[in-house]
Amino acid sequence: MMTVRGTLLAGLGAVLALLSALGHEVRAETFDLILEGGTIYDGSGGPGYLGDVAVTGDRIAYVGPKAPGAAARIIDARGLAVAPGFINLLSWSNEALLYDGLGQSALRQGVTLEVMGEGISMGPLTPAMREEMISRQRDLRYAVEWTTLGGYLETLERRGVALNVASYVGAATVRMNVLGTDDVDPTSAELDRMRAVVRRAMEEGALGVASSLIYPPGVYAETDELVALVEEAGRCGGIYATHMRSEGDRFLEAVDETIAIARRARTPVEIFHLKVGGRHNWGKMADAVARIEAAREAGIRATTDMYVYHASGTGLTASMPPWVQAGGFSAMAARLADPALRQRVIADMRSTDPGWDNVMAMAGGPDRVMLATVRNDALRPLIGKTIAEIARDAGKTPEDALIDLVLADGGRPEAVYFTMSEDTIRDLVQLPYMSFASDGAAMAPEGDFLKSAAHPRSYGNFARVFAHYVREERLLSVAEAVRRMTALPAAVLGLAERGRLRAGQVADVVVFDPDTIQDHATFVAPHRFATGVETVLVNGVVALRDGAPTGAKPGRVVRGRGWSGFADGGCRAASSDWSWAWPGQP
Repeated sequence: MMTVRGTLLAGLGAVLALLSALGHEVRAETFDLILEGGTIYDGSGGPGYLGDVAVTGDRIAYVGPKAPGAAARIIDARGLAVAPGFINLLSWSNEALLYDGLGQSALRQGVTLEVMGEGISMGPLTPAMREEMISRQRDLRYAVEWTTLGGYLETLERRGVALNVASYVGAATVRMNVLGTDDVDPTSAELDRMRAVVRRAMEEGALGVASSLIYPPGVYAETDELVALVEEAGRCGGIYATHMRSEGDRFLEAVDETIAIARRARTPVEIFHLKVGGRHNWGKMADAVARIEAAREAGIRATTDMYVYHASGTGLTASMPPWVQAGGFSAMAARLADPALRQRVIADMRSTDPGWDNVMAMAGGPDRVMLATVRNDALRPLIGKTIAEIARDAGKTPEDALIDLVLADGGRPEAVYFTMSEDTIRDLVQLPYMSFASDGAAMAPEGDFLKSAAHPRSYGNFARVFAHYVREERLLSVAEAVRRMTALPAAVLGLAERGRLRAGQVADVVVFDPDTIQDHATFVAPHRFATGVETVLVNGVVALRDGAPTGAKPGRVVRGRGWSGFADGGCRAASSDWSWAWPGQP
């Protein structure tokens, strides 16, 4: 005889079975799209498994062995990997996405979120900064229709982008809003104004404050100034991200300063493109990693990212002393017109201990520096040549040739510097708290993009991780590489709705072939798309299909926790408890 309890349980089971059947029927009707039969890597780092991902609207509705029912559209993912969209923690697509919103070099690698703002952000702008931005445009021309950082991001979204976009507020941009470009320290009142600039940017959606401490005017900021700005960002749920003060002779001192800023401001820190240049400095990386890990063990939320190439890319001015650049290009040009000051600059460039990072010296000399980008058409025939070759052809010293290139191009021609060790890269890719970031722009081998060279990282960084370090070197599993491009960077940024494949998450999804994904860009021929990514969904919309853009531009602005649009957002008192902004342990 069945007991009352048994009767109730049986009845409940029947009801649950009926509700389950009805639920499956309703869910099947509401699915817009199913990615069917792929190997699912959900971002957790766990092993992949065969299954389906179903999408309704802009959200993931189901992840599991078999989607219940049908959908309006089926995409066959059999034999392919299905993962969350990749997050690029450091992008220079600020201008490129205004010119071409498709962002193809990133999209074709599975990137669905570009994060910008290293040191310099596209806002806020004073009238003088806005005029300077217009006057300094190179091949990519665009109207400057905004003055705030939030206004810039909204402009991108309104014009249409295939990728999601986000930004830090640049520490140098904050400085220029109040202090201009001179080498000066802020007064107490000026520092309060700078904190207010940070707060406004955070309330508009900035992810935090990002510094770049080898380039003027960011190089002029002292540690106390940075602590004040980062502390303000932390009150608004933001983090500190930094291109450290040295990636060369004072590398370890720069690591110590970075950790000290995070500790004093009680704010998480992300170290951009962790690397060290100069053969005599390569051995310092092990000590740097030990210091970072000691800070993590002490409770500091310290994480890192990298690009997987042994050459960096930056302006030729990074090989000139910061003092000559104070006040901007016009002031620098005036100083260089003085023969005595020019000789002082050259002496500093030749010094074995100049007190600043001379990137040409770190590379090993002018024969390891290749000109990549100029805006002066007369200089374009020199692209692809080394500074040593340019100097030899012109009958000049390398230092004179470099200075003349900077002056002739009106400021900051870009170059590729061969500074790093491949052995160090192999060690770094295995760090569990290491994300991957291009430090490049989302571009295409067409139009004005072709007027200059580029660093291959713009076209290949994410694909190269899978092709070289997963498939060839076997230093990472596919699952772990996916985690480092998805859940880890989402946790770093405090993005609770992205970075994982699970019901309720935003439907940023990439479908790719781990066996064939491949970078093709090289230093000599950088404008080459990666291959092996088949489908990309951005906010539930198919932006890439069969390896080619669909033309859809569903990208949105992704904002930080200080944005007033969040129910629990806004700026708050600083606290050592960062868990509210940190979904998961990176």
